[in-house]
Amino acid sequence: MGAPPGYRPSAWVHLLHQLPRADFQLRPVPSGFAPQEQEYQQALMLVAALAGLGLGLSLIFIAVYLIRFCCCRPPEPPGAKSPSPGGGCVTWSCIAALLVGCAGIGIGFYGNSETSDGVSQLSSALLHANHTLSTIDHLVLETVEGLGQAVRVELTTLEEVLAERTELVAAARGARRQAEAVAQQLQGLAFWQGVPLSPLQVAEEVSFVEEYRWLAYVLLLLLELLVCLFTLLGLAKQSKWLVVVMTAMSLLVLVLSWGSMGLEAATAVGLSDFCSNPDTYILNLTQEETGLSSDILNYYFLCSHAISNPFQQRLTLSQRALANIHSQLQGLEREAVPQFPSAQKPLLSLEETLNVTEGNFHQLVALLHCRGLHKDYSAALRGLCEDALEGLLFLLLFSLLSAGALAAALCSLPRAWALFAPRNQSALCSGSRLSEPLLLASLEPASPPRSFPGCQRRPH
Repeated sequence: MGAPPGYRPSAWVHLLHQLPRADFQLRPVPSGFAPQEQEYQQALMLVAALAGLGLGLSLIFIAVYLIRFCCCRPPEPPGAKSPSPGGGCVTWSCIAALLVGCAGIGIGFYGNSETSDGVSQLSSALLHANHTLSTIDHLVLETVEGLGQAVRVELTTLEEVLAERTELVAAARGARRQAEAVAQQLQGLAFWQGVPLSPLQVAEEVSFVEEYRWLAYVLLLLLELLVCLFTLLGLAKQSKWLVVVMTAMSLLVLVLSWGSMGLEAATAVGLSDFCSNPDTYILNLTQEETGLSSDILNYYFLCSHAISNPFQQRLTLSQRALANIHSQLQGLEREAVPQFPSAQKPLLSLEETLNVTEGNFHQLVALLHCRGLHKDYSAALRGLCEDALEGLLFLLLFSLLSAGALAAALCSLPRAWALFAPRNQSALCSGSRLSEPLLLASLEPASPPRSFPGCQRRPH
């Protein structure tokens, strides 16, 4: 058989892992994954704080730009009705920024889906590993109970039936000792029984957190999409109130985008440190949480040909004991049944129990091999360190595009709505100025145009 499918860190993991890290005192911090150490926590918080710095600089730039626009623009001459030069450029630059934001939203949806797929793969691998461990415990319990029942009932009955033949009673007692030895050896194979750490519980917690993370990002993406679409609608309709409302909403989404960028950057950096060498951290954490020996953990997590199966001795002794029991029962069947016909029923029951035990034993041999659990371990790492990390990077790109697009839009929107045509009283009374000549042309020449109270028709 070939080597089991393993995990190899991707190029993104190597790239992010090589980035320098520093604590709050700007002292270098090793890039090894150590979330329990204060210096490493400070390094990740400093990465997240860079997004806060970017938010502060963006807000300062927007405020300075708007103050300069409001206070330093030259006054318009009285009676000037022509739009200021460059007005179309301002509007189109705002539209272009919003379209870039819409493109970033598409990238964000893809990144959110990729992250969810990676976490789902992690949860599925944990559930499959939990099923394997539960099956091992169930088979061991079933086999031990079956052997105990055979020792208490069938072998005791057989000894009573064969009491007249001392050598046959000795053979039956030898089968009893072998069955008890097999049960004792098999009990040591349920290595995960009584362990406080459950893969099922971990999978449920991961799925619970991922469900709310996915929902939060969907709401953020939909909020930004609505802001972009309604802002474009306000520019097309030249609706000042809609543009003002969307400007305030853009400021809110800008803050959320920078905040999500900080979380994504810190998570991506920490995940790259973990994925660069996951075996060491997981081995230490699992040994600390479960108390299992390092031989067992190394065998399943590494699954190397250089590491022997820690249960091989128990399996070998159990197999030999089962073979001895089988040969002893066959000898008893040949010698005892012709003289003691009543011994046939317990012997047949013992043969049936032995067949079930051998079937369970072969299943245990297959399940206890490192290939199955190591395959689940590798699948969990690939889901977390490939799909989930790639999705995080796409979400980081979305946040960056969103922050840049919204900052540009916030600088352009006030200049854009300043170019909107004013809505005077005549326009409100008689409709738009574009439709007024069409309305007058449709009236008869003899009929004077109707006027509304408080509105006077302008001479043409």
